[in-house]
Amino acid sequence: MISALNRRTFLRSGVLGRGGERTIWALLERRTMMNGVEKTNGEDIATEEQLITPWTASVASGYTLLRNPRHNKGLAFSENERDAHYLRGLLPPALLTQELQEKKLMQILRQYEVPLQRYMAMMDLQERNERLFYKLLIDNVEELLPVVYTPTVGEACQKYGSIFRRPQGLYISLKEKGKILEVLKNWPERNIQVIVVTDGERILGLGDLGCQGMGIPVGKLSLYTALGGLRPSVCLPVTIDVGTNNEKLLNDEFYIGLRHRRATGQEYAELVDEFMTAVKKNYGEKVLIQFEDFANHNAFDLLEKYSPTHLVFNDDIQGTASVVLAGLLAALKLVGGTLADHKFLFLGAGEAGTGIAELIALEISKQTNAPLEETRKRIWLVDSKGLVVSSRKESLQQFKKPWAHDHEPIKGLLDAVKAIKPTVLIGSSGVGKTFTKEVVEAMASINEKPLILALSNPTSQSECTAEEAYTWSEGRAIFASGSPFDPVEYNSNVFVPGQANNAYIFPGFGLGLIISGAIRVHNDLLLAASESLAAQVQQENFDKGLIYPPFSNIRKISANIAAKVAAKAYELGLASRLPRPKDLVAYAESCMYSPVYRNYR
Repeated sequence: MISALNRRTFLRSGVLGRGGERTIWALLERRTMMNGVEKTNGEDIATEEQLITPWTASVASGYTLLRNPRHNKGLAFSENERDAHYLRGLLPPALLTQELQEKKLMQILRQYEVPLQRYMAMMDLQERNERLFYKLLIDNVEELLPVVYTPTVGEACQKYGSIFRRPQGLYISLKEKGKILEVLKNWPERNIQVIVVTDGERILGLGDLGCQGMGIPVGKLSLYTALGGLRPSVCLPVTIDVGTNNEKLLNDEFYIGLRHRRATGQEYAELVDEFMTAVKKNYGEKVLIQFEDFANHNAFDLLEKYSPTHLVFNDDIQGTASVVLAGLLAALKLVGGTLADHKFLFLGAGEAGTGIAELIALEISKQTNAPLEETRKRIWLVDSKGLVVSSRKESLQQFKKPWAHDHEPIKGLLDAVKAIKPTVLIGSSGVGKTFTKEVVEAMASINEKPLILALSNPTSQSECTAEEAYTWSEGRAIFASGSPFDPVEYNSNVFVPGQANNAYIFPGFGLGLIISGAIRVHNDLLLAASESLAAQVQQENFDKGLIYPPFSNIRKISANIAAKVAAKAYELGLASRLPRPKDLVAYAESCMYSPVYRNYR
């Protein structure tokens, strides 16, 4: 840490100008361990009450300090801080608390009628005042989660070229092949613990958005910090750009990515492999790499290829599966029976559908000690060609084959519902309006309380709306969706639809991996996360028809999930951080980032 005398020396010697900045890594960089999570620089090891200096890693003052989003406090700089850091005259004379700044910004955000305007306002805030951004998001999570992530992030990705202002992550394209390790070293942070990476080929339910898919890693990592408590400095968003097959983007003069069709085969595999190797070399064995929105044909292959050698997690396959399983486990208190007593029908047999199906089968196998091959027979899938059955096995993709059961071919979803008679209907098709009135009515005729999950994002791609599910089932459906829906009034009753949002799982899951020093992801860790989330649904939630707890408690939820995941990692011998803490929940909470302003010397 630089003393006031040394700082004046830097200023007078010309090493540093009053409005300038000069990084002095050799003198200032230091790393320490605290609460099991590696901390970098003085700010991260200080408590909220301690006085700290904003230039432990780089010397900044005056105008430059106001342009540094990690340290900028805007009008919350005190009189003493304005004197000490050459801010006099650079700010209006008023002093505002962080709480008053937050109140003002929420008033501004609520005036915007277009969701994308709110998204852009939040991104602007993140780029100029990081702590205020996260304070705002944490304190207003239920209101702002749909703004910074689904459904608004889908529109943001579609228009990313037009709204792009300042790079928020690393772009690794085919132009960087052979020098990806050098590119990683261009990122200013050295201690990275979580990377969210996409190639933009299957963004939500919107298809190939190429390089503009960067909005997904940026959004996910914002939630890792706000909901899971990881420090922003340890999070790295990455987009791998191998081109796009989206003709509209290729013909868009403002498109920000490579202007050619997607590379495939060996060229694609070599680039991804170089990236994975470089990440491990640069950041170590325990960096978590989360795959996001890769197309089916790559998602399964990448997860299978790198699971034995890297700490990898696919949120579309594993995160979605874990959050849906949690909802199903909680819903048993409303519909009765055990998981093994129910029959499941999926519309959609891609990453999400097969991932959910496999985790359900694993949980039933765990509960009943039945072989996995047997428990899979409770689960049926419908894809674009109809019911997945054994007579189609020759033409099926590898990941669908375990779900090809003996049955006569069936083309449509309605006929499949009538034939299979499921108690649970799950939509992961990415195609909107596919749970028609006839389909929902058929589910309601078979079940007293049909469980209907319309998981596709964004809202426009949801298989049905909450209002449709409740109305067509005469108020008997237990409903949850991927994107949020407003409460629905039917027959003088108010139904509050749940949201099967991956944000319930991945922030706490990632935190659990990090605090335990896990080196690999195991299916039992996902089951532990699901069981932990389900256990946190209270009776007051069930009384409203909810199968998920409220997001207002998300940091507590994440801490509990992290503790269960870490406990399972220790149990399986996957944890490397020793000794094991006695109270894992308290330990997880102690590791969480706080967005409250620090006081500067």
